Amino acid sequence: MKVTGAALPFLPLCRRLLPSRIAGLSVALLKATALEFAILAGHLLLYPSGIAQERRTTPKLPQDTAQLPTETNPPVVLLHGFIDNRSVFVLLRRSLAQHGRHQVESLNYSPLTCDIRSAAELLGRHIEGICERTGSRQVDVVGHSLGGLIARYYVQCLGGDLRVRTLVTLGTPHAGTSVVPLANAHPIVRQMRPGSPVLEELARPAPGCRTHFVSFWSDLDHLMDPLETARIDHPDLTAENIRVTGIGHLALPVHPAVATGIRQALDTARPGSGATPRPGGLTVA
Repeated sequence: MKVTGAALPFLPLCRRLLPSRIAGLSVALLKATALEFAILAGHLLLYPSGIAQERRTTPKLPQDTAQLPTETNPPVVLLHGFIDNRSVFVLLRRSLAQHGRHQVESLNYSPLTCDIRSAAELLGRHIEGICERTGSRQVDVVGHSLGGLIARYYVQCLGGDLRVRTLVTLGTPHAGTSVVPLANAHPIVRQMRPGSPVLEELARPAPGCRTHFVSFWSDLDHLMDPLETARIDHPDLTAENIRVTGIGHLALPVHPAVATGIRQALDTARPGSGATPRPGGLTVA
């Protein structure tokens, strides 16, 4: 997945001073870092708009039920990451709506949340409410970073595979991340460390899990250490890992190319559909 844009003024100097292979990586890293800062600045402006929970509405059904489609897409639930809120999904929501996904809801969990298990229980109640209001039996979930881990815990450990048809995760530390050791003061950060009790629960056998998993992981994600921790590698889960090249952690829920990949993931490979996950995932260059 290649990010394009105007080259930074000092990139030609990097190419002259560094070997070509290292220079290429440096150029990509510089571009990705510049994009991360731009996204962070924009997100800080939008952040206040996403603090409050969004209003819940019941979709209006056509008067003539005979005109209802025989098969409709389930609602999509968006779940943000650590110390964030639903405003991170403004562009993704727009993309989904433009391509026929009109039932899209976000869940804000408190920035004071200290336990993945409690957040997963809250997600479960939220999804039950959506199903009751919309009449849908299942939902699709897209989780960024910690949000993906919360959704996975709900699916694997709280029976959420009955409700979640497809779970898409974006830069989620499925195997734990070792970045920023000083952040261990926060309990939920400790739960995202390799070998934590929560991650050990997720590593246990999960026979018969009905949810289809799709994990987008970036080769320039500065919050994943090691980078491959954002992959889902579990023998009992139907999972596809999609490597994203050229962008960082904050860009995953924002970049239009990733949004296209998310839509494709929601519209294809389902358990029992006959679709076969692509071995080793897909590298988009």
